[in-house]
Amino acid sequence: MEIFVEVARQRSFSAAGKQLGISRALVSKMILQLEAELGTRLLHRSTREVSLTESGIAYLEPCSASVEQAKLARQAITQSGSELAGALRIQAPTSFGSEWLADALARFTLLHPKLQASLHVDDNLLDPFKHGFDLSIRVGGIPDSRGLQMRPLAPCRGILCASPAYLAQHGTPLHPSDLRQHRCLHFSHLTQGASWRFSRLHENQTEELIVDIVPSFSSNNGKVLHQAALRGAGIVYDTTFLAWRDLLDGKLVPVLHNWDLPLNNLTALYPSTRKVAPKIRALIDFLVEEYQPVPEWDRALAAANLA
Repeated sequence: MEIFVEVARQRSFSAAGKQLGISRALVSKMILQLEAELGTRLLHRSTREVSLTESGIAYLEPCSASVEQAKLARQAITQSGSELAGALRIQAPTSFGSEWLADALARFTLLHPKLQASLHVDDNLLDPFKHGFDLSIRVGGIPDSRGLQMRPLAPCRGILCASPAYLAQHGTPLHPSDLRQHRCLHFSHLTQGASWRFSRLHENQTEELIVDIVPSFSSNNGKVLHQAALRGAGIVYDTTFLAWRDLLDGKLVPVLHNWDLPLNNLTALYPSTRKVAPKIRALIDFLVEEYQPVPEWDRALAAANLA
């Protein structure tokens, strides 16, 4: 939303990217993904200027209000956050919890020393009420979210990659259909089963493709598959928040990077009450500020032209 608001203000993808500290390509990609999610075009593109469509005009006002509201909320938390205290139980997926959330949560508790925070990492969809979690972070929502509110924290972007050794031995796929001849490392929690979905913009048309794979190795833990890919075991369906360092170091190489995988979001789930506890609200706002509008891992990949 913040990217869209900035593009609308600047009337330019390049100027918006410069203002936000990200590449023009990433700005364009995020706007395309936002339009795809909404099912409508928000912007007219021309060689000279970007302008708002009718839908874009209607969408801009609530977006601007939400962005401004988030800034005000951050200010309020900064002024009153020192009084936060008590137990705070958080659940998160194993990979994200260990790679990113643990560090953010440690810094949050240093800001609020009266809190007693605990982090439970688990890739199963545990019921927050049944297990007593104040906040659950999931990829997407959950099938039954009654009694819960959801707030997006960060994009969760998939990426296919493999080690240079694997690609040297087996070759690099040039089209998604080529994956049927490759060893594929599959995350078993994907809702679409052992089918990988692809899309790309081709001649102003969205081309979509589903490839059924026969996994050579599956796991319900992304870090397990990531390690297998580093060992040269095959092409992994990874996430950018997990793969980014090894992609930057050249230990993993993007595969089929001109095709997009389905975009998801890391989402905060918390009790749906009229007044959310200040400690929960403060943590959510802290995490939103950490990861939006573009999280560190995606900024790094964009800067290296690997996004």
